[in-house]
Amino acid sequence: MTERLLQYIWQYQYFKRSGLLTTQGQPLEILQVGRLNTNQGPDFLHGRIRVDDTEWAGHVELHIRTTDWNLHGHTDDEHYQNIILHVVWQNDKELPLPFPCLELQPLVSKLLLKQYETLMLDRRNFIPCEQHWPGLDETVFLKWKERLLIERLLHRTDRILSLLEKNSRHWEECFWILLARNFGISLNADAFEKIAISLPLNLLTRHKNQLIQVESLLLGQAGLLEKVFEESYPVMLQKEYRFLQKKYGLRPIHEPICFLRMRPAAFPTVRLAQLAALICNSHRLFTNMLEINDFKEAMAMLSVRANDYWHYHYMFDETSAFSYKNLGRQMKANLFINSIIPMIYAYGHFNRSEKITDKALRWMEQVSAEGNTITKGFEGLGATIASAFDSQAFIQLKQEYCDQKRCLHCVIGNSILKNTVSGK
Repeated sequence: MTERLLQYIWQYQYFKRSGLLTTQGQPLEILQVGRLNTNQGPDFLHGRIRVDDTEWAGHVELHIRTTDWNLHGHTDDEHYQNIILHVVWQNDKELPLPFPCLELQPLVSKLLLKQYETLMLDRRNFIPCEQHWPGLDETVFLKWKERLLIERLLHRTDRILSLLEKNSRHWEECFWILLARNFGISLNADAFEKIAISLPLNLLTRHKNQLIQVESLLLGQAGLLEKVFEESYPVMLQKEYRFLQKKYGLRPIHEPICFLRMRPAAFPTVRLAQLAALICNSHRLFTNMLEINDFKEAMAMLSVRANDYWHYHYMFDETSAFSYKNLGRQMKANLFINSIIPMIYAYGHFNRSEKITDKALRWMEQVSAEGNTITKGFEGLGATIASAFDSQAFIQLKQEYCDQKRCLHCVIGNSILKNTVSGK
């Protein structure tokens, strides 16, 4: 037994409620279990009970054992002065307290405890409730899915607002840093973020009409223009960067740039060249994304192509077969999922605009779903993942609930345990 499970059993009253008696044999009726308290103090606030013919109103404290009351030092704690009921799993000792005590262990279904133990001890399956998934009511997850997505977006909102404060609440600057980080995918995300921080948006804007200069700034700050080159193009970029480096007092970042374990089309050289093209082809990109309602129009704003040199290259001084280095559909979807939509949602949340947050959710439904081990795992269980709305919700479910064994906080876990109690 854990305190969280005990709270869960009490909150949803998954125990025999008829003929209740306190540990001292007094008739007890639960009128209101109270409100779960997530802050300091008693477990449940504002409960109501009736003992014999007397009605009590106040707080309810839960413990595994009765003696935990003294062990936790509640007697002299002012937060516990209005307790009306002490709910325990096991009454290991009668204490002279001025309020009644209720022991739950004899009142709880052993099937519920066994089901919970099965979920907690599962180590083999993709998710703890895997064996129940085929029989789940689809409407259970439909209601839960939007809450999972919003929860994921709110978590990102916290990080975005923290970044915003560091940038004097400049939304375009914050967006530039977040977008650049996303261009680095996972392996180079930290490096690309440092590059963006080292090159403020107002500096890049001065050169946005000169693609070569913007490209040289990005590649130079990445430390990719420091060798001796044979081809004229990288030599030209190197000269441009050295001039601009001296002009602005720039220092390349001290973060390794990775090329290993990635497809050539995703090499950091290509991504930085594409990012340079996006900077030169757009103006006030975040503001425009806020103002646009049509998703296809917004997606078209990311339709950029790296400079001609890169059609024959993935790295400097190494020619390859001709291939346009356009920003692909999958990369565009990635940018919307991880940068653009979270930024729009954060802006709407910050400004308390339901219209803007709803737009972010609507756009998430129009982005293609991600394909990864998590989404494939749920699809293997029979789940339908039609868009990024679905895939992001499933990722949140797996990472924050299934992997953490937070079944008691999960609507699906609750449904399984509820069905166990009701015998369904």
